[in-house]
Amino acid sequence: MATDRLATDPSSLPGLPETFWQRFTSRRIACGDVTLHAVTGGEGPPLLLISGWPQTWYVWRFLMPVLAEHYSLVVAEPRGLGLSDKPPTGYDTGILARDFVALMAALGHPRFGVVGHDIGMWAGYALAADFPEKVTRLAVMDANIPGVLPSPPLFSEAALNRRLWHFAFNRLDDLNERMVAGREEIYFGDQLASKGATPDAIPAEVAEIYIAPIKASPAALHACFEFYRCIETNIALNAARKARMLEMPVLAIGGALGLGERVGDQMRLVANDVTTVTLPGCGHYVPEEAPEATLAALLPFLAKGG
Repeated sequence: MATDRLATDPSSLPGLPETFWQRFTSRRIACGDVTLHAVTGGEGPPLLLISGWPQTWYVWRFLMPVLAEHYSLVVAEPRGLGLSDKPPTGYDTGILARDFVALMAALGHPRFGVVGHDIGMWAGYALAADFPEKVTRLAVMDANIPGVLPSPPLFSEAALNRRLWHFAFNRLDDLNERMVAGREEIYFGDQLASKGATPDAIPAEVAEIYIAPIKASPAALHACFEFYRCIETNIALNAARKARMLEMPVLAIGGALGLGERVGDQMRLVANDVTTVTLPGCGHYVPEEAPEATLAALLPFLAKGG
């Protein structure tokens, strides 16, 4: 399929149920100074799903039909990713949290549950900490939140370095953009292949879907790195957030071959009511590698309301 169509036309994406677009709608919604892309559908209490880096709403495709039977889903792409706006700055988690509050307000949802994966976990924690009156329940999946646990050492073992080297690379100034431009499949393809339980946990045709929007413009590539250039700011923001523990229920899900129990270890430092689930045989891409196990953890947690 042509790269430009993968980047701009959600209805053209493969691997979705035949009736998917009868149940869901792709929308761009004004949220203050940015417009965010979200796929919405379902009935019930509002539930915000936040995708991670370098992915799009498509990461939730296996969960959406089931969750939509119980919830009004807002499956959102943060600024900088997918079909959301890509401003040159404004990627710290305080700004991301405000974006999502504005998104949900625009859709008529003053209070809602939140599920976040990867940098969606960063944003989900910020949203719950900065706007606790808005968030009923928080589920987070397989990410290190900057500043919550101590950072790994610079000279770490080879396997850990292989998994985490992109944090330092992504924080560089424009050098990383100049090195990756025109080589997006090499860099982002490697990232997608190296974090799952197996190298093909994210199949090549799915990786192409995630990489297409990044290739679409220099602004998209720039935005991908801006999330990481804000890490120092996020560490300071999270230091302040840690002064007040989260009171809403939190579900922490890790892949056993991803971050595993470290997800829950982090959240216990910032929240009082934490349930931890580790998924056997699963790597970093929890919603795609283990959708049934993810739903088995999410559904009873969310069903308790808030």
